[in-house]
Amino acid sequence: MSRAAPGTPSAPSTEAERRGWVFYDSANQVFQTSVVTVFLSLYLTGVAEADARARGQACTGDSALVDCDVSLLGTEVAAGSVFGYLISLATVLQVLVLPITGAVADRTQDKRRMLGAAAFVGAGATAALAFTAGTNWQVGFVLFLVANTAYGASIVVYYAYLPELAGPDERDALSSRGWAFGYLGGGLALVVHLVVYLGRDAIGLSEADAVRVCFVIAGVWWAAFTLVPLRRLRRHRPPQGDERGAAVLTAGFRQLAGTLREARAYPLTLAFLGCYLIFADGITTVAQIAGLYGERELLLPREVLIVTILIVQFVAFAGAVAHGRLAARFGARRTVLGSLAGWTVVVTGAYFVTAGQQLQFYAVALGIGLLLGGTLALTRSLFSQMVPAGREAEYFALYEIGEKGTSWLGPLVFAAVADATGSFRPAIVSLVAFFVVGGLLLAAVPVRRAIRAAGNEEPAVV
Repeated sequence: MSRAAPGTPSAPSTEAERRGWVFYDSANQVFQTSVVTVFLSLYLTGVAEADARARGQACTGDSALVDCDVSLLGTEVAAGSVFGYLISLATVLQVLVLPITGAVADRTQDKRRMLGAAAFVGAGATAALAFTAGTNWQVGFVLFLVANTAYGASIVVYYAYLPELAGPDERDALSSRGWAFGYLGGGLALVVHLVVYLGRDAIGLSEADAVRVCFVIAGVWWAAFTLVPLRRLRRHRPPQGDERGAAVLTAGFRQLAGTLREARAYPLTLAFLGCYLIFADGITTVAQIAGLYGERELLLPREVLIVTILIVQFVAFAGAVAHGRLAARFGARRTVLGSLAGWTVVVTGAYFVTAGQQLQFYAVALGIGLLLGGTLALTRSLFSQMVPAGREAEYFALYEIGEKGTSWLGPLVFAAVADATGSFRPAIVSLVAFFVVGGLLLAAVPVRRAIRAAGNEEPAVV
């Protein structure tokens, strides 16, 4: 039984709510920065190799990926490939779970409770990664699947709040502020983790114990900062149905099916989403392979790469704030197009960095940091302008799974070019194509018409 039309106007938000909303960016960024990017891949691989050694295999030298195997779902795989398979399976799970998460969030409008549930499940699973020790890499494998799926679900609900908290002319600034404080929070958390990890001898911890302590800190950080938005956010629209219990899930599937059918009525919104998927793949790939490029092609020590991660985190704070201010003057679309031009310059510059030159590499990291948060923040706010009211969570689920579903293309291009040329330099410059193609297609999308077609009020500048 329907209670309210999807586009029922939302109750006005408060500045306290908006400040609270921003805190969730600071809360969840620790998972992506410290857990996924820095600690889990090497740690889980080491535990998997310990399992292989316990089974009598030799996991040394260049043979590790060939002769050092473990059993994954009944199949023998290289221990060094476990994390890659984990990321792939985690992506598949998000593709299955996020659409129904968005549909239920829109149907019930119980976003606050869903955000809290997803965040606390993810934080708990992250802290529980500390139980991954010895040879039981399977524990970490399962816990990461839980944490990553919960992370994605919380992001869908979190993004869906944006149109409810800020009007058309305020949204770019709020989204940019969220990304800025997200990178600031992620950077501060990483500093804490590095103090524990690098100072482990002084506090009597082994390397493995220090990593497990970092997992606990990451989970606590995520949960603690989530309390701020949960105290301040509130419901802005009435539920679209009165289902309870399992009936909510059934209604969510029906609503999702309807939304997918109706999405064809908004071709310009889908066109914008397609542009985003292209250049976002380039951005994600650059962020993922920067460390590999620095270590293998530029022959830089691991300490330099750690410092680089910190540079990107803290510079991204300033970059996101600057993008928000530029968008207020020139419009989000023009600012994103300028940012994509900047990505082209930075990635091309990486090609010319001399091996062993740390300052040149830091300069590239500075450019990445200035562009990273701002580009994604303004894309998030622009997309929210083109989404039909009352369907925000479902469309942001498409936004998230679309990004995950295409994120294999950039690494594939990078790997293929590197394999064909025998060098990472032409491989990294090949990623310029994602920014050029994505930018040209974005320039052709009539954004104002897309906003009007979705039934939304146009901002003063786009």
